[in-house]
Amino acid sequence: MRWVVFLRAVNVGGANRCQPALIAKELAKFGVVNIGAVGTFVVREDVSESALRAAIAEKLPFKCEIMICPARDIMKVASKDPFARQPSGPEITRFVSVLHKRPRALPPLPLSLPSDDDWLLKIIAIENRFVLGLYRRQMKAIGYLGKIEKRLTLRWTSTRPPRAHPRSSCGG
Repeated sequence: MRWVVFLRAVNVGGANRCQPALIAKELAKFGVVNIGAVGTFVVREDVSESALRAAIAEKLPFKCEIMICPARDIMKVASKDPFARQPSGPEITRFVSVLHKRPRALPPLPLSLPSDDDWLLKIIAIENRFVLGLYRRQMKAIGYLGKIEKRLTLRWTSTRPPRAHPRSSCGG
């Protein structure tokens, strides 16, 4: 696995409609595999980042942010098991957000909104282009995701880490 691609602001229905399985099929020469999340792909073949970006952009019927990360960077973050000491349960979602680029300055961490005692969103780490955090399954939490993005002054796209051990779902 060489690259992991994240498309920002795509949907399987409605505005910015995307058909990930079709895109993966059309980009089979690059070994593109749709991994289930809307707009998330693994690329297995040796292809330059610029060629990959151009090929994906050509397949999309709309303009969107294409974030491409070396697979080894994701494997490195996952291998540290960053959520091991964090709360879990049916009311808490763990997430990893991929930043457009690495932030110049990092906020003090952990960063909890609205407060440390009554958090709905908590950023536990920022490693290179990856923001790791938790949010409570409440509608208000979604608004805090936008506030964090503005505070970091960078665009991002989010995904939930796999339920199994992080290394088991990434392939080889």
